Amino acid sequence: MTSRERVLSALHHSEPDRVPFDLGTTFVTGIHRIAYDTLLEAMGMDDLERHPLLDPFQQLAMPHEEVLRELGVDTRSTYLRMPGRTLTDVEEDEQYFYDTCEWGIRRRMPKDGGLYYDMCEHPLRGAETVADVDAYSWPDPLAELDLDAIEDACLQIKRSGDYPIIVGGFGSGMLELVLWLQGYNQGYMNLLTNRPVTEAILDHIVELKITYAEAVLERVGPYVDIFYNGDDLGMQDGPIVRREWFQELLAPRYVQYHEAVKKAAPHAKMFFHTCGSVYDLLPDLIETGIDILNPVQVSAAKMGDTARLGREFGDDVTFWGAIDTQHVMPSGSPQDVKDEVRRRIDDLAPGGGYVLNTSHNIQADVPTENILAMVEALDEYGWY
Repeated sequence: MTSRERVLSALHHSEPDRVPFDLGTTFVTGIHRIAYDTLLEAMGMDDLERHPLLDPFQQLAMPHEEVLRELGVDTRSTYLRMPGRTLTDVEEDEQYFYDTCEWGIRRRMPKDGGLYYDMCEHPLRGAETVADVDAYSWPDPLAELDLDAIEDACLQIKRSGDYPIIVGGFGSGMLELVLWLQGYNQGYMNLLTNRPVTEAILDHIVELKITYAEAVLERVGPYVDIFYNGDDLGMQDGPIVRREWFQELLAPRYVQYHEAVKKAAPHAKMFFHTCGSVYDLLPDLIETGIDILNPVQVSAAKMGDTARLGREFGDDVTFWGAIDTQHVMPSGSPQDVKDEVRRRIDDLAPGGGYVLNTSHNIQADVPTENILAMVEALDEYGWY
């Protein structure tokens, strides 16, 4: 099977020749630049010229095509064929580098040992009325949109081999942006005490997302196999929001967005990333029209029993991830990693419906031998 055939087979819940594999192709299935550099050295490929970062905020590497082929990665995205998400307004002082993104969110990274850019200023902090929200200078999703570049990225993937093409949307998740624009304290409080402001922010966000998706998919829809979406809904011990809040605030807007994507690209599968313990929200989330659940954070409450997840939800979604990045990948032995891979394949792969990947990005402290152990275990246990 080609990689595209392999992935599409899994997404249609039939067994391919081998469990498909993703590493490094999106902002949530990637690898930190430090871990990537040590991986290149171990693979004897450290002479490759470094690309711009895939994501400077998370300090994710832009993997080389040669590396993806050597590791047997089955997925490709337009992210990998275009300049990475860029810093737009870089400043610095004695301690930090700073950047303000198109949403007006300011981030900083320590100069000494910094691993990420973290949010430090929120443009809608203090907004108290719908008028305050409407008056905000919302970003134009089409302002920097280069449709020629996106189409060329799709064509480059097609020329490089038979790979499934992943295309992403505009901005981060809807709830994420509600919290990021206001700051977490105010954002959480307004879920409870100022519903009009919360809903006004959400309505602006979904409008921008749909505008962008429709423009992109009008041009490249026929090429797209998977459309990326996501929103972090889970904490370590349970959902971030009450189920009724999800049903009232988020689900209708997810449906609106997902239906717009499916109308523009009916064949595309909807990838949805949400960290944490989301077991209690899965029935409602699936009803919004998602096809793929990522990252399957097995270290969070109710998410570790992947056999149960497979039994209860495996007919409705493809699981994409599930290899523990919280404990096993950074702290386990290579044998622990192989045992983890075998367990998740045993639980989630029968009948198709599983793409193997770490449960979120590979972080800077993950030993190279554990990354290679994951790849070795896939080759040992991943064939049907």
